[in-house]
Amino acid sequence: MEEIIQHNFQQVLDKIHRAARLSDRDPQEVKLVVVTKGQPMRKIRSVLAAGAQRLGENYVEEAVLKMQELKSELQPEWHMIGHIQSRKARGACEHFDYIHSLDSLKLAARLNHFADQLGRRVPVLLEFNVSGEATKYGFQAWDKSMWPGLLAEIEAILEFQNLLVSGLMVMPPYFPNPNTVRPYFRCGRVLREYLSKHVPQGNWRELSMGMSNDFEVAIQEGATIVRIGQAILGERQ
Repeated sequence: MEEIIQHNFQQVLDKIHRAARLSDRDPQEVKLVVVTKGQPMRKIRSVLAAGAQRLGENYVEEAVLKMQELKSELQPEWHMIGHIQSRKARGACEHFDYIHSLDSLKLAARLNHFADQLGRRVPVLLEFNVSGEATKYGFQAWDKSMWPGLLAEIEAILEFQNLLVSGLMVMPPYFPNPNTVRPYFRCGRVLREYLSKHVPQGNWRELSMGMSNDFEVAIQEGATIVRIGQAILGERQ
């Protein structure tokens, strides 16, 4: 199993490198988060041995158990990529190095409060819903006419001293053909450009988008962080 995961990990790195080069981008601009949700510890140890530096989890409790098991071993950077319920905000602040899924002003206030209590400044990404799907979380942003109405909330979030906003995250619908997803990734890129222009006091460096089936297209459209699980670790339990 370790050899298979090592092979998959290297193959994904090669694809990231190639997609960046084809887009006239520096491959070093693109960071890989290996999504370990639902994966057993033996696979997680294998991908860490292969060189993974960032792990992504969707649930606080599941992640904390894994963190505790790895305490005396390699220490990866832990990324919270799933929806955060209000009652889980403290745990997310306490245990994760990076939060991708800040999706409301209310959640931002709670995260800032707990980060202050913990004496932390937490790097976060703002999550935007660019598909209009009711099952997706995030600030409503699937139509450009919505964007001006988001600015006041975003400016308020930037005022929180214990949150370090460094970009945005989008999660488009799943399509078997990755090119069908391209317009949603493009929307994420154009939204980042819009925010850079209209909220220049913010840091909009990062764009987290792209998963196992479509990350190469995401990189072509400007992703700086890709979140890949099954292409490396195989099917979840």
